[in-house]
Amino acid sequence: MDWGLLLTQLMNGLQFGLLLFLLASGLTLIFGIMDFINLSHGSFYMIGAYFCGSIVARGESFFIAVLFALVGMFVVGALVEWIVARRLYRADHLDQVLATFGLILIFDAIVHIIWGPAGMAIPLPEFLDGQVSLGTLELPTYRLVIISGGLLVAGILSVLVTRSRLGMIIRAGASNQTMVEALGVNIHKLFLIVFAIGATMSGFAGMLIAPITEASIGMGNDIIIIAFVVVIVGGIGSVKGAFYASILIGLIDTLGRSYLDDLMKLFMSLDHAETAAPALSAMLIYILMAIVLAFKPQGLFPPAGIRP
Repeated sequence: MDWGLLLTQLMNGLQFGLLLFLLASGLTLIFGIMDFINLSHGSFYMIGAYFCGSIVARGESFFIAVLFALVGMFVVGALVEWIVARRLYRADHLDQVLATFGLILIFDAIVHIIWGPAGMAIPLPEFLDGQVSLGTLELPTYRLVIISGGLLVAGILSVLVTRSRLGMIIRAGASNQTMVEALGVNIHKLFLIVFAIGATMSGFAGMLIAPITEASIGMGNDIIIIAFVVVIVGGIGSVKGAFYASILIGLIDTLGRSYLDDLMKLFMSLDHAETAAPALSAMLIYILMAIVLAFKPQGLFPPAGIRP
């Protein structure tokens, strides 16, 4: 076995998993606290990438662009919650799905009008566009930056949710919204903050991946499906569950695409293995979701107060 290739694939899986976490953590909080299905959450991923790219194009450094784009994403998330989302909280889930699907089309059209149909490439600073040597292994510097950034946000979010007053209110709202309102908490303000934080983290994920894939219209529409799988596997409303499920799904998806064909060659002919492996690797995360739903319907790490 090529151990260097295996380590590279593990790093790829960890990178993908942490990007998923940035998306899924906000999604699980919004779903868990507000009982709100937001299909347009992936659009924040796209808008964050375009915000960052626009600021870089004006001559600012990549890190300054990320900081300003994070502020912009918080404002966008707050506006979407104030104008659209809060009018849908008491609607049934079908109405929420239809309305937020409409938001996807609106956001795609807005991006098309402002930035045009072509994608936007985001150049990296020279010191990030290189390799880091780990023994005989060469790893892209920027990949390590993505992993470090994802882990840093995970740590900050963990402290925010488990050790701060806001986090205590958020967890209480997820468990019993009526009681939180009765205790005098401004539930509309809480929802706005949570929604805006979720949008900011989704946008941050888009900013991190855009220098690799470029910003493009609809770039969040595919990954949001996997983010919903993460939310279900980890447990709706559980940030801890979103973290572990994101890493697990990122590794399963990456390693499955890399090694499943070799494994299947042990049991079937070369032609059949090369035909079946890509299809099966694309199904692995959904098979995992089905298994979790069969044995632990509340997810692997359901929030406190929810019986597994």
